[in-house]
Amino acid sequence: MLVSAKRPIQFLTSPQELAMADLAFVVTTVAVFALVAVIARGVTRL
Repeated sequence: MLVSAKRPIQFLTSPQELAMADLAFVVTTVAVFALVAVIARGVTRL
């Protein structure tokens, strides 16, 4: 049996939610680049 949602999916609408999403994206991107830099530094020491 297929169950359908009765309420529509709510997307980010308020400016605060959008700002938090942007901040999370920036923090995640910086963290990924930092991790890549640490891995690259470790590989060059081998």
